[in-house]
Amino acid sequence: MDEQQYRYFILNKPSGMESQFVSPYEGPLLGDIDFDFPEGTHAIGRLDKNSEGLLLLTTNKKITKLLFEINRGHERTYLVQVRHKVNAEILQRLRTGVNIRIRGGHQYTSPPGSVNIVDAPVDIFPSPFQIHKNVKTTWLQITLTEGKYHQVRKMVAAAGHRCIRLIRISIENLQLGNLQPGKIRELEETDFFELLKLNAPPKTERQL
Repeated sequence: MDEQQYRYFILNKPSGMESQFVSPYEGPLLGDIDFDFPEGTHAIGRLDKNSEGLLLLTTNKKITKLLFEINRGHERTYLVQVRHKVNAEILQRLRTGVNIRIRGGHQYTSPPGSVNIVDAPVDIFPSPFQIHKNVKTTWLQITLTEGKYHQVRKMVAAAGHRCIRLIRISIENLQLGNLQPGKIRELEETDFFELLKLNAPPKTERQL
């Protein structure tokens, strides 16, 4: 009997790419990446098409439930570039919670989170968007423990700022680091679970 070894990857998802291998929408898909993914690879969670950064992929179907479908939230950190300068009042609103509309048309108040103004990152990859030199922007670092549909974009919009660029840089202790856009890094199972603060992986399944 051969052991079935699960495999774990991180991708720096470029802007404009869907977080899926199959999609009804036009545009690049995960399968267009120059990488030989093993059969059964799927994305864990998603980033919307115009967002960038850390996306998890695996052949282990149990990870989505462990990471995103349990009561305990897992920290996700984003670098967010918004139009105009963010003042102290807006910063406090974002930290304490703003009202946004979620799926189904319901109103929802985002929970308190860590929101800070940061310097423009010098090591971030070139923007896929052209921003006029006269447009003033602010970079924020936002950490949440949930990830509702377009939540970060809706939060900054509710606070009066348009999101220009959104980059997920970490989930718990798993960091994007200097991984280039469109590139893949494979992780060992023990490292993957430890960095994401998940319980020890289940015993390896065996194929008959």
